Amino acid sequence: MNEQLITSSPRKRGSSRRLKFLDSRLRGNDKLGLLLALLLLLPVLALASDRVPKPVIDIDKPGRCVEDTETMRREHPDMLRHQRDKTMREGIRTRQHSLKECVECHASAKTGSVLGEKGFCQSCHDYASVKPDCFGCHASKPKLAAGAKP
Repeated sequence: MNEQLITSSPRKRGSSRRLKFLDSRLRGNDKLGLLLALLLLLPVLALASDRVPKPVIDIDKPGRCVEDTETMRREHPDMLRHQRDKTMREGIRTRQHSLKECVECHASAKTGSVLGEKGFCQSCHDYASVKPDCFGCHASKPKLAAGAKP
């Protein structure tokens, strides 16, 4: 009898739209299921991150860099800016953290440059989605000694 009363009662205007909206919402169990599915997908997504190509770091002139690898990865922009400021504002030129010395050691033997698809600088900067602005003014290839062939 109650069912007849509920179903036969007149509806208010627009209530059918409201009921459809309420039905389309997630219920408590649905929310839990969605959360569980997301938690199960996290390891799959973490493994899929291996598809991002790692930077290619080929050093054609082996030897010790001016700083250890981790320090250079973290702090080379600051070192280069500091060197630039000392050179441009104070007239102090040293070789230790100069961009010219970086290019001398890290330029590819194949291309002669630190830029390009597998260039020392560009491969890491592409991986990190950073655009180095050094080479707008500076050479990306070391200068050849007088009489040397490329």
